[in-house]
Amino acid sequence: MAVKKYAVCGVSNRAIGMFITPIAQRFSHNSKVVGLLDIDPRRFEVCKERVPEMADVATYTPDQFEQMLAEQKPDALIVAGVDNTHAEYIIKGLAHDLDVICEKPMATTSEDCNAILEAEAKSKGKVIVTFNYRYAPIHTKIKELVLEGKVGRVTSIDLNWYIDTFHGASYFKRWNRLREKSGGLSIHKSTHHFDLVNWWIDQKPVEVFAYGALNYYGPEGELNPRKVDGRFCGNCPDSSNCTYYMRWTTRSADSMPKDDHIGALGKIENPYTNYRPDSCIFNSDIEIEDTYVTSIKFDKGALLSYSVNFSTPYEGYRLAINGTKGRIETMEFHAPNRVPFPTPVQTIDYFPLFGSRERIWVVQREGGHGGGDPVLLEDIFLGVDPNRPYEILSGALDGAYSVVTGEAVWKSVKENRPIRIDELLKVK
Repeated sequence: MAVKKYAVCGVSNRAIGMFITPIAQRFSHNSKVVGLLDIDPRRFEVCKERVPEMADVATYTPDQFEQMLAEQKPDALIVAGVDNTHAEYIIKGLAHDLDVICEKPMATTSEDCNAILEAEAKSKGKVIVTFNYRYAPIHTKIKELVLEGKVGRVTSIDLNWYIDTFHGASYFKRWNRLREKSGGLSIHKSTHHFDLVNWWIDQKPVEVFAYGALNYYGPEGELNPRKVDGRFCGNCPDSSNCTYYMRWTTRSADSMPKDDHIGALGKIENPYTNYRPDSCIFNSDIEIEDTYVTSIKFDKGALLSYSVNFSTPYEGYRLAINGTKGRIETMEFHAPNRVPFPTPVQTIDYFPLFGSRERIWVVQREGGHGGGDPVLLEDIFLGVDPNRPYEILSGALDGAYSVVTGEAVWKSVKENRPIRIDELLKVK
């Protein structure tokens, strides 16, 4: 069996945990990392400390991209750096007829999405966007129920997503708080949610109207102990008066809870050059929203009512899918180690339009993102499971629809008008 060679553009924590480590430890029989590219040499050191198998892998700076391709001759790229760098490497990789595996979001602007679609149309390479939420057992079961016709023609969807005060605050400690780098949370985070809905119902969004606000973070946040910039959680003089900080630690603790997204943000381990993940959540440079409520119309008539809040007491979501034959409901509590009360096992309730409720228990799997990560990686590195009766691996068009929906959300908030998707995405 030929070994497929990968070059990694953006040696982030996600790149190390989601791709580099599994390639080295689970898929080494048919996959190999041959190049690491990043702007910060310290990231190469961290990667090689965490994954000893990477010790002899060649490293490159962004201006050495072409050199990396010439010397290492990768078969594919893995793109997992800061969100606003994704499009550049995707387009460059496609120009060389390489396949590109990209962490979500695929890009941060509709302009970049259009450029990626155009580049892919001219290339022998293809784009895979790693929407791991699709692969969680609960989510694949929902897809199967819809495909079985349990709800009939989908008419409306209610999706309310809750991000707890630990995870929600983490976005405002990092580069995600800058729209130029992340696209805002309606892109960086909500692309997960929009992609799930698009996939579940097999419909395309056509129009978006939204309201949004910055309610919790930034200098006007009600729990800001003092209006001043430049603080860091690791040595903040106001930490004992910061409710967000003290909720997850004590005065003598040196770390915070861990989850599969963000690790330990209280203690700065392996600090990178000119980067800290513990900037103050009340800084004045915060320019994005932390609360959204939106309505989305789809091409086959379905209507989505979606909300997301990045400062809630617990993490999870509530979902209902309504159709001409019935209704599906589920509720998830994510990160139960951070919830101060018992949480039930997630189930799916099916209500036929006329008849009795059915409760469905789903076999759970180990692994990040509700057990989705391991199966996604198998599809990427072993090939798509031939026994699965529906498509699940996301491509460039899926990535584009999720990004432009998120852009439409924040633009609707700013411009106070409905935004049509075809204003942003030029699909031929």
